[in-house]
Amino acid sequence: IRMDVPEPDEDQPTFEGNARLKARFYAQAAGMACIADDSGLEVDALGGEPGVRSARYAGVSGERKAIVRANNDLLLRNLAAAHGERTARFVCVMVWVDRDGNELALVRGEVIGRIEHEPRGDNGFGYDPLFYLPELDRTVAQLSPAEKNAVSHRGCAARLMLAEVQRLRGKASQ
Repeated sequence: IRMDVPEPDEDQPTFEGNARLKARFYAQAAGMACIADDSGLEVDALGGEPGVRSARYAGVSGERKAIVRANNDLLLRNLAAAHGERTARFVCVMVWVDRDGNELALVRGEVIGRIEHEPRGDNGFGYDPLFYLPELDRTVAQLSPAEKNAVSHRGCAARLMLAEVQRLRGKASQ
């Protein structure tokens, strides 16, 4: 289904709030059940920043490449000033609502890693070149698309949502 629907204003303070807002917005626009997500990067030394503002962290608009560069540069500057541990997590919250916007399921996928001092890798987007996965000894941008899907926060959330959908469908057929 292709619809020309504007994007909702993501003004909630949490990933859960923005995922709910988007799922309900698109369910109302489409007149059908909808799954939507909100995701971002949380860095421990920065008190969870950039968090829900991950895509708009540097406050720059324009071409995607310039926005990503500005966000990554600001993240590295802020981490240099923080002098703390560089642990971080990618978070993805998915919400499934029915056509009336009633919440059927909410799941949260996370992947834990740390922020590198400089970008490495050419795959992915956003903070992927800075997000290092110790168990794989690579940044997310150094993973193939299949490897990324297997370990990413979105992949995790999607698998959790699929399990929840299957559980609820099984419950409904009983």
